[in-house]
Amino acid sequence: MRWDPDQYARYAGERGRPYLDLLARVGATAPRRVVDLGCGPGTLTALLAERWPSAVVEGIDSSPEMIATAQSVGGVEFRVQDVATWTMPPDADVVISNALLQWVPTHRELLSTWASALPVDGWLAFQVPGNFDSPSHTLMRSLAAEDRWAPLLDGVLRHHEAVASPAEYATLLLDAGLTVDVWETTYLHVLPGSDPVLDWLRGTGLRPVLAALSESDAQEFCAEFAQRLRVAYPATRHGTPMPYRRIFAVGHRAA
Repeated sequence: MRWDPDQYARYAGERGRPYLDLLARVGATAPRRVVDLGCGPGTLTALLAERWPSAVVEGIDSSPEMIATAQSVGGVEFRVQDVATWTMPPDADVVISNALLQWVPTHRELLSTWASALPVDGWLAFQVPGNFDSPSHTLMRSLAAEDRWAPLLDGVLRHHEAVASPAEYATLLLDAGLTVDVWETTYLHVLPGSDPVLDWLRGTGLRPVLAALSESDAQEFCAEFAQRLRVAYPATRHGTPMPYRRIFAVGHRAA
């Protein structure tokens, strides 16, 4: 699947808010190395370099398109890498991951490994969407399972098991000897424009479907999906309200 940085950036403010809320709970003062896993176009990674100017700041993403866009950001070393192959450097005092791990089926095992390898006074912070049972995703899955689409989309979409519960994430970090801060938030985004929920999903959760279908099939799928989304997320004179639940976890290895 290819990422489209421009499509993703359409809702940069809404997508960036959880990053800021996550970063606010990281208490590192003078980290040696700061790593952003799933850095995307690097806009938010730049905040890490601003906060900790003496640190080596790295941005890692599996998308060449995202890293190509990120190269214009100063003060950060960017590279293309699959997060599943990344290992914790001994001086990585801050590791942050925003809306990445839901794409990685083995992320629970990876988190356990990273947490165990976190250096003394190190911080591991991540955020994942917790909205897989919301209409945006249940409608997508139900449409994909219909006779017209099932032969083309069997096994393509992820289900709610893609992420764990807050309690499971807390236990995982506690088992690694970290102190934890775990919470969840439901944002209410009021989106402008026509079919904005579909437009939002084009940049993220709908990507596996679009990658699996021909251009004409993708247009047909989106037309039907848009009709169902309009019912589930009715537009108002202020825009289209879209609730979005997210799960946050911060672990710290106390000195």
